[in-house]
This record gives sequence, C-alpha cells and structure tokens, in this order.
Amino acid sequence: MSAYNAVFAIKTDKAPKCIGPYSQAVAFSHYNNFSAQLPIDPKTGDLVEGGVKEQAEQCFKNIKTIVDSIDHVMNDIVKITVFVKNIKDMDAIDEVYKTFFTGYVPTRTVVCVDALPLDAMVQIEALLSHGEGTIPNAPQAGDLIKLTNNTTNAPVSSLSTQTVSFSHYNNLSAQLPIDPKSGRFVTGGVKEQAAQCFKNIKGILESIDVPFDDIVKVNVFLKNLSDSDAVNEVFTTFFPDSAIARAVAYVPAVTTIAASALPMDALVQIEVVVSHGDGTPPQAVEDRHGLIIEANNTDNAPKSALSTQTVAFSHYNHLSAQLPLDPKTGELVAGGVKEQAGQCLKNIKAIVESIDHSMEDVVKVNIFLKNIADIAAVDEVYLAFFPNGVPARRTVGVSAILKDALIQIDVVVSNEEGTPPRV
Repeated sequence: MSAYNAVFAIKTDKAPKCIGPYSQAVAFSHYNNFSAQLPIDPKTGDLVEGGVKEQAEQCFKNIKTIVDSIDHVMNDIVKITVFVKNIKDMDAIDEVYKTFFTGYVPTRTVVCVDALPLDAMVQIEALLSHGEGTIPNAPQAGDLIKLTNNTTNAPVSSLSTQTVSFSHYNNLSAQLPIDPKSGRFVTGGVKEQAAQCFKNIKGILESIDVPFDDIVKVNVFLKNLSDSDAVNEVFTTFFPDSAIARAVAYVPAVTTIAASALPMDALVQIEVVVSHGDGTPPQAVEDRHGLIIEANNTDNAPKSALSTQTVAFSHYNHLSAQLPLDPKTGELVAGGVKEQAGQCLKNIKAIVESIDHSMEDVVKVNIFLKNIADIAAVDEVYLAFFPNGVPARRTVGVSAILKDALIQIDVVVSNEEGTPPRV
C-alpha cells in the first residue's frame, strides 16, 4: 500500500444517506471535509417534523453521528458554516448550537441563501481536525493540537472563535464590518464595510504573527452582487500586501457569493483560509517551517487579475470558483444549466490537470445554483466528472451569480506531495 496520503471517503449508516452522488465526509491529511448536512432523519430519509430549531438540531445530530463514527468528538470541529433560509431564524439556531458546543466554540460563518435542497430551512457543514492523518498504515502525529485565538483588534463573539489553527492551516470566522473599538458597524457604504472586514482579518492575523499574504482563499458574501466591482476596488488595496507578494503579483483564490441576507443586515461579509507554515505542535521543526505557497494559472481555464485559479499550500489546493466561461472567448457557453455545469467542471478539470493532479484528488465540491431545482440536471453532468461520487459536497441556491450565470462551482483538492520548503 502507498505510503502517501490517501483520499478517504467516510460513510456511516447511522447518518442520512446522501441525496446525490457524494460522500458524507472525506478525510485527507489532517482534515475531514464534511458535506453540508440537511435536517434529514436517517431512519425515515425525510426532513424532520417541526420548525427551524428541530431542523437545526437534526443537522447537528447528523454531524455528530458522522464525527462519532470516525472516533472523533465535536470539539475536533474547526469550522462550522450555517446556511439559513431566513436570517431571522439565527436566534433559534443559536439556542441549538450552544447545546452542541458548551465550552470550546469553533470558527463560524453564517449566511442566508435563496434556497436549500429539499426546501430545508437550514443546512450546516463542518470542517474537522484529523490528527492521525491519512497515510495508509502509518498514523501521523495523533496528538496535534488545535490553537484557538481571539484578539481585541477584531470583533469578539461568544459563539465563535476568531481563528482556529490546526496543522498547516488557520481557518477564520467570517468577518463582518464591525469596528472592534465601538462594536458597531462602520459608517458608509459597501466599500467602507469591505475595508473594515479586511482590517478585522488583518488584525486577527497580526495577533498570531501571520502575514496577510499567507491567505490562500477568500470567500466574499455580498448582499447585492452588483457591489462586486466596488468590493474589488477595496480588495486591490489589500492584495498584494508585501514586497515579496507584489514582486510575483500574488493574489489568493477567490469565490464571490450572493447572500439573500447577512448577520446584522451587513452589505458584505468576508472569510478566509490562511496557510500556517509553523504548523501546530507537536509537528517536528523540519515538517513545519518554510513551506511555500504555490499559486498557479493555466490558459486552459478563465483567468482573472483579481484571483489565482488555484493556490496550493501543504497538502491542499484551494481553487477559485469557476463560472461557465469558455476560456478561449471569455464568454458564457451557449445552452442551459447542463452546458453551464459542464463548462464549470471542464474549467476545474483543466486547472487540476495543469498542476499534475486528477479529478480523483478532489475532496470537496461547492455548488451554487441560480435555481435549486436544477440539482438533478447538474448531477447528470456531475457524474461524468465524478463517476464514483466521492467528494464531499455543498449545494445552495443563490439569488444571483456573476456574469448572470446559472451555476458556479469551486473545489478543494488534495495535494499529497505537499509544497516544498523554501530553499
């Protein structure tokens, strides 16, 4: 058996069967990537009866069942993402949330979306630490620890930790445009709000001695997708941040998502995934110092001056969301959602192959649909690219997509060879 890290799909009969061609969770290296969990009763296969509290509780029960099935605990969760149909339901969801995280709280992102599969009120996904890793027959440092951090230089919440580090990544809670000194929203419009989100992110990273250009992926949630140009203007004032990054024109991978609503009625919310070259103890010094970020673009997929197609660090590649654009023309492909889904996946495949990987290395797929009813049509195309349905998956319905597309897709890809130390 290979000594390299392996993609490991997770399945338990005690959690609901997936409603599409995907796995309940996928482990790779030091992380478990969970599919977004719907409020399905595993015994009946139907949505649980009741309101949003009952649905939220079932989502968390399903997550806990999968966590238990792989001999982990809920406190191993690094990140929780809550997709809710009605932002006003978050108070009720938080009541449930507190019963599953009574001491330690992970990082968290909350976003209201236009629609969810099965017309659910809520859908919740988790990212779980995986200390033993996935090298076959060779457990890695099983006593790796999570490092949690809060700083007064960014907004503090009792329901989430600002950043949780594990192994070679920091995962931050989505940042709202709150001035940490006053605890209130900054004055102004979307530009001022976007700038404050980035300032809060920078405050968190500086508190753990991590430079801003160690960000590998940015997810921008916008109340009005038409504000994307204004946010992009602000983005260019923060990236690149250092002389080294400017010299190579480094920008992270980026996904922009339309939100039906955001917490506190914000216009924008931003979350990031950050490389962590120092790792978390007890990784050996030679395993944790000097790892480099590897950014890559290929002419075989659409390019953008504001994002890199894929950014690798350590054992993961993070891809920018792909729109159904023909890379030769830069225009939307002709046809309906099937043709558009096929183009998104072709672009992803081209990027993945440009870094000498294959679609079998994909561990997580995030699908954003203009019409949630298009899931069945998308799955017909999807199976041609993922015939075994291995990657974990998230599907949400959004009110709009850039370029007026019907679909956009981003993925996380395993990177068994890792990224080399700086020579």
